[in-house]
Amino acid sequence: MSSRRDETATQERRNFLRAAASTAAIAFAGGCASTKAAGASMYEPVADGNDEAEVTPGEDLMQEHGVLERILLIYDECARRIESGQKLDSAVIANAAGLIRRFVEDYHEKLEEEFVFPKLRAAQREGELVAVLARQHVRGRAVTDAIVELATGKPTPELAHLLRSFARMYRPHAAREETVLLPAFRQVVGGKVYLELGEWFEARERQLFGERGFENTVIEVSRLEKSIGIEDLASFTPS
Repeated sequence: MSSRRDETATQERRNFLRAAASTAAIAFAGGCASTKAAGASMYEPVADGNDEAEVTPGEDLMQEHGVLERILLIYDECARRIESGQKLDSAVIANAAGLIRRFVEDYHEKLEEEFVFPKLRAAQREGELVAVLARQHVRGRAVTDAIVELATGKPTPELAHLLRSFARMYRPHAAREETVLLPAFRQVVGGKVYLELGEWFEARERQLFGERGFENTVIEVSRLEKSIGIEDLASFTPS
């Protein structure tokens, strides 16, 4: 009799645990569904076709760094072709350097020099970094001058060296701006001023390059990539 009572008690416990587990699963599923629905309403606003999210100064500058990096990839390929004796139209280099001059040096860097660097200097933040970045802006413009001059003739090893040197400087330059300079800048100016500067940056871009200045610049870069056969992103995937 005792054995039967034990078996009965054991079965009852099992039935209870199954029921509890089932109830918990249903509650969990319902909770997930309600959370997902709430999350969708809170964090996934429905686009009305007219609304566009504001671009912050940091996001704006980092997008422009993306343009710079794509031009540096063009510089890399041009330098590689010169060094390996492959055919290369110097006009590709001249056009790429022209984009560097117009979009990076005369626009992007000017924003940093007029707004970002002075704010950090006044707040005594990242003084050494700001000094190095400012010097590199000056040096970069001198290298661009030399690239433009040499790109008028037949590609030479000296031109390849200048392309490599420019890319070697600007990759760590942009990386330090994104990971150190811009976060410090945001802390210094505060949220309200930070957003207002974003609007001003956008206005300056439209003034210099038109309503779709950034998009048109990206199109120009894409055409240069295609002209030397590096437009396929998948081609950069390691085999």
